[in-house]
Amino acid sequence: MLTFVLGTSEFVIVGILNEIAGSLNITIPKAGTLVSGFALSFAIGTPIVMSLTGRLQKRKLMLGLISLFIVLNLLSALSGGYALLLATRLMTAIVTGVLISLAMLVASESVPLSKRGVAVSFIFGGFTMANVFGVPLGTLIGQTAGWQSTFLLTTALGAVAFAGVYRVVPYGLSSGSSSLKDQLMLLAHPRILIAFFIPALGFGATYAVFTYLVPILSGKIGLADEWISPALFLYGIVSIFSNLLAGKIASRNAIGRLRFVFLIQGIVLAALYFSSRDFTFGLINIALMSLMAILLTTSTQLYLIDLADKFNPDAKGLAASLMPVASNVGIAFGSALGGFVVANGPLMNVAWVGGLVAFAAAALTAISYRLDRK
Repeated sequence: MLTFVLGTSEFVIVGILNEIAGSLNITIPKAGTLVSGFALSFAIGTPIVMSLTGRLQKRKLMLGLISLFIVLNLLSALSGGYALLLATRLMTAIVTGVLISLAMLVASESVPLSKRGVAVSFIFGGFTMANVFGVPLGTLIGQTAGWQSTFLLTTALGAVAFAGVYRVVPYGLSSGSSSLKDQLMLLAHPRILIAFFIPALGFGATYAVFTYLVPILSGKIGLADEWISPALFLYGIVSIFSNLLAGKIASRNAIGRLRFVFLIQGIVLAALYFSSRDFTFGLINIALMSLMAILLTTSTQLYLIDLADKFNPDAKGLAASLMPVASNVGIAFGSALGGFVVANGPLMNVAWVGGLVAFAAAALTAISYRLDRK
């Protein structure tokens, strides 16, 4: 429930990008910085705050952060200008990142080792459900009642998440004992850095295109405005199967399999440059894009945790945040790259640029796989 709320708050901005730009009298690329800025703040702030709060009691910390999340979303709804909205989104990003990392830790302490994959897939499943239900609903509300109403929705959902965490998360979960310096040393290990940038590039490839999915649907494929929200709903439905397949990929030889996953993702993204000229083929291509988008999540999350456990087992808090941080580094990179491409050329150039980033992810995965075999 918590990751559903966090995912809705993070991803829904894509569906209301046009409304925000029109209301605040800013360009679409500038509105897109709300996506890249969120991701960048998430990536920088999460590991620092996780390290600083590692000794705090997890239940109290989660409840306090959810309360702050509620306040920040309410302030976003009340924002009358770009600067205040950007500021609240940057702070919400850090809160989101720490809460996701804490959810990973709570899951790892609450289930047997053999069930880690299931636990991780459930956590990521919250983000899948956010794409299926939260984003289309938030988009519909934003288009009909104004984008401020979308943030009122996430505020209310935050209150529901608070009640759920208060009821379910147990007392007495362990606290960390290592220093900030000891934990951050994990990031200096070259194997961790290589593994970190695999999901970063994977998400970067998707978000170079996904950030501008609504303009592509309406401006290039020719989808009517009233069908944008249903299209995002179907995009999320397809991502459910992506989440299920992610668990299958993680079951055996995950990194070896991901080499080919990224190659296929690159072909799918690049093909959108051509398929967007046809209504039917364009929609099919976008469905395939959704299917490929999160195949990497479970595998890379467990891979990073296992590598961290091998090289610096005391940095559990930071290790749990690596995959979410990496994904948001990729989101920040991808959305910023997409914004640069859109600002300096035709919109559909984001398709082949996203494909190239996916091919880079495949190359980096191949390097990591080779090091594992050695």
